[in-house]
Amino acid sequence: MIYLDTSVALAHLLAEDRCPPDALWSESLIASRLLEYELWNRINARLLADSHGEAVRELIGRVALLELAPPVLARALEPFPKPVRTLDALHLSSLEFLRKQGQTVKLASYDERLLAAAKILGIPIQDC
Repeated sequence: MIYLDTSVALAHLLAEDRCPPDALWSESLIASRLLEYELWNRINARLLADSHGEAVRELIGRVALLELAPPVLARALEPFPKPVRTLDALHLSSLEFLRKQGQTVKLASYDERLLAAAKILGIPIQDC
């Protein structure tokens, strides 16, 4: 299972120089519900809802979304071995929750700070 970070989703939607391989989209994908909010926030900020809205809806429809349940939020309140931003703490907490549930999950991200914190936590990284 691949945990999809917003940086990878946006790179795909916006056809950035660094784009995930097509094979990623055939994997079982999961993300925090934050993905939906972060994607729409960036798409709306760039005034791209008309041109990219359907692609955003399709992408979100391909991803299992993990709600910000109390155990996830509680973990985000605890310290991390490396300082992290608020949304990164929520993503990392979501990843740790999945792992505690016995899920084998890798992180797909282009965010170097998030990747560094995930590595310290022993979260496997998906090449993309």
